[in-house]
Amino acid sequence: MARRDITGVVDFGYLETYAGGDLALVEEVLGLFQEQARMWGPMIDPDTEGWLDAVHTVKGAARGIGANPLAQACEAAEANSGAIPTVHTALDATLNDVAAYLHELALQSLRNSSQR
Repeated sequence: MARRDITGVVDFGYLETYAGGDLALVEEVLGLFQEQARMWGPMIDPDTEGWLDAVHTVKGAARGIGANPLAQACEAAEANSGAIPTVHTALDATLNDVAAYLHELALQSLRNSSQR
């Protein structure tokens, strides 16, 4: 997985700018997003108590990292639980982009340390 695997569902430029170019902070924020997704993602099911809270929480986290398609899918699901499959699809795509981005950061770090 590398930068070429990033599909564009996350606006990493937005996140980098918001973090003031501090890539360690970006990495930390994305790690927190991954943890939240693992915790809240399985709850996004209309048969699960609290599913609406889970959708709302994921929507906020998505907006925080620049994952606008996921935030929009969550907003649609808040209005209509029939849109939940779209949330899961968007969440998977977002997590794939985050993983590719973090992988690229790790590769850059390795390259930089080997050049010293």
